[in-house]
Amino acid sequence: MSQGRSLPDAADDSRSRFVVGIDLGTTNSAVAYVDAQQERWSVATLSIRQVVAPFHVEGRELLPSFHYQATPAEVSGGAMRLPWDQQAPAYAVGVFARDDGTANPGRLVASAKSWLSHTGVDRTAELLPWHGDADVERLSPVEASSCYLRHIHEAWNAEFPGQPLAEQDVVITLPASFDEVARQLTIEAAKRAGLPRIILIEEPQAAFYAWVSRHSDDWQAKVQAGQKVLVCDIGGGTSDFTLIRASTNAATGDVQFNRIAVGEHLILGGDNLDLTLARHIETKLVGDNRLPAHQWEVLVRTARRVKESLLGENSPETITVNLPAGGSKLIGGGLQATVTRSEVEELLLEGFLPRVGLGDKPMRKQSAFQDFGLPYAADPAMTRYLGTFLAAHRFTGDQAPTRDWHEKQQSDPARPDVVLLNGGLFASPALRARLLEVVASWFSTEGDAWRPLLLDNPRWDLAVAQGAAYYGMVRRGQGVAISANLARSYYVGVAGERPRAVCLAPGSAVAGQDFEIEGLDLEVTLAEPVEFPLYVSSTRLVDPPGAIVEVNLDELTPLPPIRTVLKSGRKKEHQQAKVRLHAHLSEIGVLELSCREIDAPRSWRLQFDIRSTTQTDVAAHDSAAEREGFVDESALAACRERIERVFGESATEPPRTLMPELAQALDMERHAWPTSVLRRLWEMLLEFESGRRRSAGHEARWLNLVGYALRPGYGFAVDDWRVAQTWRAVSGKAAFPASHAEALVLWRRIAGGLSRGQQLGLAEPLLAAVNAARRRSEGRPVSSIAGGLDPAASLEIWRLLGSLELLPIEVKLQLGDDIVHLLPKRKLEKARTTMIWTLGRLGQRVPLHGPLNTVLPVEYAETWLEAIERHPGDDLISNVAIMQLARRTDDRHRDVDDALRDRIVKRLSLRGAAEHLIELVRSGGSLDERERTEVYGESMPIGLRCFSDA
Repeated sequence: MSQGRSLPDAADDSRSRFVVGIDLGTTNSAVAYVDAQQERWSVATLSIRQVVAPFHVEGRELLPSFHYQATPAEVSGGAMRLPWDQQAPAYAVGVFARDDGTANPGRLVASAKSWLSHTGVDRTAELLPWHGDADVERLSPVEASSCYLRHIHEAWNAEFPGQPLAEQDVVITLPASFDEVARQLTIEAAKRAGLPRIILIEEPQAAFYAWVSRHSDDWQAKVQAGQKVLVCDIGGGTSDFTLIRASTNAATGDVQFNRIAVGEHLILGGDNLDLTLARHIETKLVGDNRLPAHQWEVLVRTARRVKESLLGENSPETITVNLPAGGSKLIGGGLQATVTRSEVEELLLEGFLPRVGLGDKPMRKQSAFQDFGLPYAADPAMTRYLGTFLAAHRFTGDQAPTRDWHEKQQSDPARPDVVLLNGGLFASPALRARLLEVVASWFSTEGDAWRPLLLDNPRWDLAVAQGAAYYGMVRRGQGVAISANLARSYYVGVAGERPRAVCLAPGSAVAGQDFEIEGLDLEVTLAEPVEFPLYVSSTRLVDPPGAIVEVNLDELTPLPPIRTVLKSGRKKEHQQAKVRLHAHLSEIGVLELSCREIDAPRSWRLQFDIRSTTQTDVAAHDSAAEREGFVDESALAACRERIERVFGESATEPPRTLMPELAQALDMERHAWPTSVLRRLWEMLLEFESGRRRSAGHEARWLNLVGYALRPGYGFAVDDWRVAQTWRAVSGKAAFPASHAEALVLWRRIAGGLSRGQQLGLAEPLLAAVNAARRRSEGRPVSSIAGGLDPAASLEIWRLLGSLELLPIEVKLQLGDDIVHLLPKRKLEKARTTMIWTLGRLGQRVPLHGPLNTVLPVEYAETWLEAIERHPGDDLISNVAIMQLARRTDDRHRDVDDALRDRIVKRLSLRGAAEHLIELVRSGGSLDERERTEVYGESMPIGLRCFSDA
């Protein structure tokens, strides 16, 4: 390939002296750089200065990706001060953080990169360390990643004071399988670290660039045109598979490289091996019992060191593990166990790299690892995922015209010719050898023991950073480029009798490419919400832009939809616009969409909404609610007529008869109304919103119906917009004081769609009323801020407070403490059962609609269980609350003590609880329909399920 060809936008890259590559890893980070002023430039590694022990700073090639929150004594003593610090820092990253944090896991942030791609939590929320100590300041995954980059930034500036890192060309690596949201959050982390201008490159590509850099003089003798290169990159947190095809450039005759495929995002790596080994050692230490959470965290970090030692070069035959005492009731002192190399090899090789067939599919059950809250891959067998990846891309990137051509070949086209291994996992000779053995077995025949060509990689831990720096020079027109196509096809859903989608950008797309979707003219309505369902496929790579395909979820994976309102800027009334879609693949690999009007010069740019990472209904456009079907328009027109007769300008009907009349118009009982009907009723009610002010009865009925039609506030297309419109119309705008209770019902019903700020705004006056009730019970003075709210008289106060899952943890804890104090009070006896329901929702082990970071520490759930035992309420509701507080998750940070669990199971049996409730406490599982109704507070719309059971 030509050595002087530059990539797009390279013209602006020649201004900085240095080109810097940063490997922002799950377990370790590294920095490599090129001094571009050197005529014969080469890639060098930055020695990153960091605290390695109290009061001791050294330069190391690796910066361990660990963040340790210091104790007050460590801060005041200056034990973690760095040369460039003006004041003693409150935290450390790197070697000291990793080593000291092993003994203090409640103060340690680890695997932030895995959390950055976790769609089940709010990645912008302060949730790390996961289940940390009470006095530790929490960080979001974005901020934790930013801390590592900030340290690198400061270390670089100290090393090169005249060449600030922010003014250099900086290339940051990320997994090839990161979705667009995770990529954007990586960019945000870099901005917070003072690096506003960066380039992203995928780690497997960077690893291959590092190999090309090392073999700049002879790489063409090792890899020839027509060969397929498999890059298998398995680090601490992820498994990444990439295929690169070597081909001949028709114009120059040179060999060129094309990235043709990437695998799915798998949170499966060295961390999983650590957990498995820790579980194995745990059984040696305590048999069938489980270690307390704090000791378990220490054991997991210890298991990592045991794994690296026993599976590394020149490993010993055995290692003795000593676990310090944890003060548990179960364990009275330190524990000790011996682990042999042979048992570790058997455990980890057979568990993670088993000998499987090429066609063996990964298992789809839930991962056994729940301890860290991460969505680990369901099947730990990396070889099954690799085999599936190779089989799925058997013909990807081939230039042969038909598959018949392949049938005449002697080798399976899924076979890679060349393999490059990268990532910390392959520092182990045993793990390397097993993976190569399995790959060879897939394509060997009797009498023909085939093996791939293995490319050398002397530094598994530095290759990605080195390759990123080399790529920076490639962008300047120097070096050998990989033509990286998108390796995924993107689609947008379109309306029709069957779910269909239109290809926006094919898997063959390259950075900087534009796609006008010809022949597909869409009509959109302006000034009202619209949704663009998005899909991605790593298997359908040859669909051309504009191709219409059936939505098969085995081939198309839903992405967070784009939800927006297209506005004209000229008129507020609704207008129709005929548009054509335009797609652009940016240089950093982010897909941008535009709606361009056909008959006018207007266009609307659509972007992936990072806010969707905080919502639990990530695939809302694929909700079961849409699949319930849609009611005939004539029936809906009859509903609108009846609503207008109650709330319209010429209203003639009383509000009390509206609900039965709607049921009559639809010819179905209200509990059977599909979500599509409910949302249409919501639209009608908002249209006649002014009519609610006619009387207190009108407003009460209007609020009641709006809440019923919009419950639970999520799960249907553009529900976020509907909730926002409802908030604007209702919040603080009640026309009649008597409507206050119905407003509480409304907010409780749609609480799942309210933002954290909205939930807190609703809670504040109610919390003041609860606190006032407690103060009165203690004979203390009461503030006038409590107003006229009375928790004894209004049960909806308790129900709403229990439904606000996004309230800050400390607010929930205070509310729970107030409830425990008030439970035995005679004045609140009628509210006791509802208060117990609220306590169950506050302390639930599995959220109904909130992300996992809303779950309270388990010790509070245990305390509240004891309070309910002392003051039980109605059997059914109390039993459900007990189940929520004790429900098994197999995450020892969330699960109650085993002895307490056994006691609860017996107590529920004596109380005559349903067998399934008892099973949820004993073994875990999903809620049934009746249980969902009790947890939610009333029946949910058909097709909508709790987040925990989705």
